[in-house]
Amino acid sequence: MQIQVLKSKIHRVKVTGADLNYIGSITIDEALLEASNIIEGEKVSIVNINNGERFDTYAIKGEKNSGTITLNGPAARRVQKDDIIIIISYATVDFEEAKTFKPWIIFPNEKDNSLT
Repeated sequence: MQIQVLKSKIHRVKVTGADLNYIGSITIDEALLEASNIIEGEKVSIVNINNGERFDTYAIKGEKNSGTITLNGPAARRVQKDDIIIIISYATVDFEEAKTFKPWIIFPNEKDNSLT
């Protein structure tokens, strides 16, 4: 049997932009992607702390160490600049493996989305 488990979590980052006229996705600082083990194109769930919105999109790589967290396309309607969000990805793993699986969870600085 296989189950879905938390794979990666970027806990409480500040939205730096919302671009309605982009094709879609969420642009995430490359340093945050690397630290959380999320890859470009991976499906992610977004939880907006400010308004309770929950939705799915996919990750695209932003400039490294820029602090960029930009919601693009239709997702831009679900956030405002400076909202605090949580970015989550899941993995499907074997039930026994899930018992010992350890997710990548990071807690960036909410002021500038840095890892320091």
